[in-house]
Amino acid sequence: MQWTDRIRQTKIILVIAAILIAVTSLLVSHFLVKDLSNEERKKMEVWAQALHALNHADEHTDLSLVLDVMQGNTTIPVIVMNDKGGIDDYRNIEDTLHLEQYALRMRKAGDTIVVGSQVVCYDESVLLKRLSQYPYWQLGVVMIFVVVAIFALLSSKKAEQNKVWVGLSKETAHQLGTPISSLMAWIEILKDNHPDDELIPEMDKDVKRLERIAERFSKIGSLPEPKESSMNEVVEHVVDYMRRRTSNQVEILTHLPEHEVIANINASLFEWVIENLCKNAVDAMEGSGRIVMQLIDDDHRVILEVSDTGKGIRKKDISHVFTPGFTTKQRGWGLGLSLARRIVEDYHKGRIFVKSSELGKGTTFRIELHK
Repeated sequence: MQWTDRIRQTKIILVIAAILIAVTSLLVSHFLVKDLSNEERKKMEVWAQALHALNHADEHTDLSLVLDVMQGNTTIPVIVMNDKGGIDDYRNIEDTLHLEQYALRMRKAGDTIVVGSQVVCYDESVLLKRLSQYPYWQLGVVMIFVVVAIFALLSSKKAEQNKVWVGLSKETAHQLGTPISSLMAWIEILKDNHPDDELIPEMDKDVKRLERIAERFSKIGSLPEPKESSMNEVVEHVVDYMRRRTSNQVEILTHLPEHEVIANINASLFEWVIENLCKNAVDAMEGSGRIVMQLIDDDHRVILEVSDTGKGIRKKDISHVFTPGFTTKQRGWGLGLSLARRIVEDYHKGRIFVKSSELGKGTTFRIELHK
């Protein structure tokens, strides 16, 4: 939970920082663009006055200063129109084929100065346009940085969780190994000394069950080799196990195809997934209800649905049920569904999700595997 809180706080800080940078950049750029726009307006007013002086000059007028002002504009696009709508002159415009349309856009934007019988239309310089677009480019770069940073944090969180899972699983398997070996040896001694005792075979089954659990834990963190297995047998094994370890008030039904459904899986780990779903269903039903397992053989997928008649999952909790540590039970670590998703998605490249859930009526989990 500390990791989750830290990640959430870091994401909030990054988003707030990005917003502050964006707002500051937009405000600074806005005022800077406004000042430059006013400066260009003043330059164009001086340029328009120089044009007026040039048009009304005689042979005694000194035009050197006027010409310097006229030729000094090398960045601001200008179109000079007469009172009849014709174009008398233009400056700093590359596209000369659509001058009238360009001038019309300038007049609609209000970028005009009236000088006698002429109208000077002007547009923003290239530098001013680029400066206007700069904060939006900067905002995009900041957002990309925030997304990459959040992705890196989530990746580091997942990597740390994976290390914890692997370490815990390996250590659990290691710690179980020694007592299981001792129990197996004691059971062999009991078989020799009491060959007719009916309880010893049941004890042997439980010890083998423990051995299988230890084997499952040892496979977490490594890539177990999947092989073609019968999904029908996998489901039947789990049903047989659950029926022997749940009360008679829990009814377990299966809907299996008549033909064998073959999937490329690790049967031991996959049985663990179904067992976790069934155990959660029993807890949700509080020991009384019905579990239905339906196996579907699709054209490209193998689908298994596990439904129960339990209390259901709240909508706001559905997206968190596979999160490590999340649980609605008073007792529980919240690891079962997280391990189930890891086995299905990471090891078998499939999908597991909540297909439907309704409070007071039950939940359906769905597993999809590619053939």
